[in-house]
Amino acid sequence: MRRVIDLECVLPPDENGVARQYFGAAGHRIGEGDPELLPPLPGYGFENYRNIFTRREGGARQPDAAKPAGKSLAEIVAQMDRDGVQTSVIHRMPNDLLARIVQAYPTRFFGLATLSPFDGMRGVRELVRLVREEKVQGLRVGALYNGLAASDRRYYPLYAKCVELDIPVRIYTSMNYANDRPYDLGHPRHLDQVAIDFPELRIIAGLAGWPWINDMVGLLRRHPNLVCDTASHHPRYFGTAGSGWEMLLQFGNTLLQDKVMVGFSAEQFGLSIAEMVKLYEALPLKEAVVEKWLYGNARRFLRLP
Repeated sequence: MRRVIDLECVLPPDENGVARQYFGAAGHRIGEGDPELLPPLPGYGFENYRNIFTRREGGARQPDAAKPAGKSLAEIVAQMDRDGVQTSVIHRMPNDLLARIVQAYPTRFFGLATLSPFDGMRGVRELVRLVREEKVQGLRVGALYNGLAASDRRYYPLYAKCVELDIPVRIYTSMNYANDRPYDLGHPRHLDQVAIDFPELRIIAGLAGWPWINDMVGLLRRHPNLVCDTASHHPRYFGTAGSGWEMLLQFGNTLLQDKVMVGFSAEQFGLSIAEMVKLYEALPLKEAVVEKWLYGNARRFLRLP
């Protein structure tokens, strides 16, 4: 069985209801969020993702797929064992829940904490606590959610602390379809200034910068500590002419073969990890490069055992 490391693991709701205690009907804990705001317009903002990614047949919109059944952590790890997944990167959950998962399975999950750049030094101190006491292994920056591009100076105290703690940062790098905010919040150009100002910072360009792949490839060649992952993109498109991925596939097979890592986002596509591995194996990549994309590059960059 081929070994893999997954840069984008989306955990389904657990059978014990742990996630539900954090996310109620309102989508956030009591007392958090913006209760004074009116409900968003139907189909606007993040709701537009339903319009973009809903499958259509014969011009008719198909109903949303049923959410996956809940699984315990033990069941998820057992599935990882069956699929050859050595380690999965997890995020997009409250930091205290993230820490509990990492502590329960420290070699199986690599946790990326999410902290607001608006919290200043409070956020920096919380990052230190999460890493040193709670054993979280990295930071996640999502300009898509807080509206600040990754090069904004308000992130800089967090970046500096990542260098000091010697942990990586994964930065959302892609076009977004939330039509209530700028489409290019995740443009790869925002990584350039960060890498210039923090040359020791290990940066993962999450989602690989599509549709600005040419810019992404140039920056990957330009900055030694910058890599990318393929999360949230179906592998069948990487080898499709006209999809926009041609340059990443070309250079990812040659000059940048050590710079690309795979995020399966398997739940998003309704496929198993094993099925997605076969799709990556079918791409026009050298066998040694397939191993690097699926396993070797992530093991080295994340410094996994």
